[in-house]
Amino acid sequence: MRLRLILTFFGVTLLASTAQAFTVAAASDLQHALPEIEAARGLPPGARAKFVFGSSGTLYRQIVQGAPFEVFLSADEALAEQLIDQRRADAPGLVYAVGRLALMIGAARRLELQDPKTALASPQIKRLAIANPEHAPYGRAAMETLGRLGLAEVFRGRLLLGENVSQAARFVLDGGAEAGLVALSIAFAAGDKARHVVMPATLHAPIRQRLVLIKGAGADARAFAAFMASKEAMRVLARHGFERPGS
Repeated sequence: MRLRLILTFFGVTLLASTAQAFTVAAASDLQHALPEIEAARGLPPGARAKFVFGSSGTLYRQIVQGAPFEVFLSADEALAEQLIDQRRADAPGLVYAVGRLALMIGAARRLELQDPKTALASPQIKRLAIANPEHAPYGRAAMETLGRLGLAEVFRGRLLLGENVSQAARFVLDGGAEAGLVALSIAFAAGDKARHVVMPATLHAPIRQRLVLIKGAGADARAFAAFMASKEAMRVLARHGFERPGS
């Protein structure tokens, strides 16, 4: 049996196999979708991707500092474009998905979610978990949403910041926060441990997610990138709550 190792450090989760593989830096909202996409490729272990998950800003800094990634799946399109401008990545890359923001609460919470705007303003929410907006696009979308709803001041001093959107969701599931504004893909993955409602897309700028190949990427990495553009990969992403670009 092939061994699998899961490590978490500094807000980054590494899923690795004992076989040699190329490395993909991926936004944490993809941690449930990407293994399914990789399995769909049906490749032998030696040709499979090794995924490093974290906030897009953290992964971007690691790439700039020389981390040996061959593919970057950013939830922040601007960061991928910066790598192209810096000639660290090949143009033009691929906009593979548009992320959606969701309000998530623990399954036992007695909070009506039919109207997401009313639910977010509920006095039942004493602490709200979001990803750190300094380096996580979902955190910036959460802050923009609060601002447009006139709730930024209401939650001043009451935000619980996760290193990435996955950690923000864990704060909700562990009871540290009554609710969280997280990636819809993460809310889906919580299953019956949580309830969620999708926030209107008009409350924040679109979360366009772009893939780029890092300079020097090998053939296996390029094949992976090509598969990410396939209808099969797009179907998996749709099942995990992502929208197709332009939809």
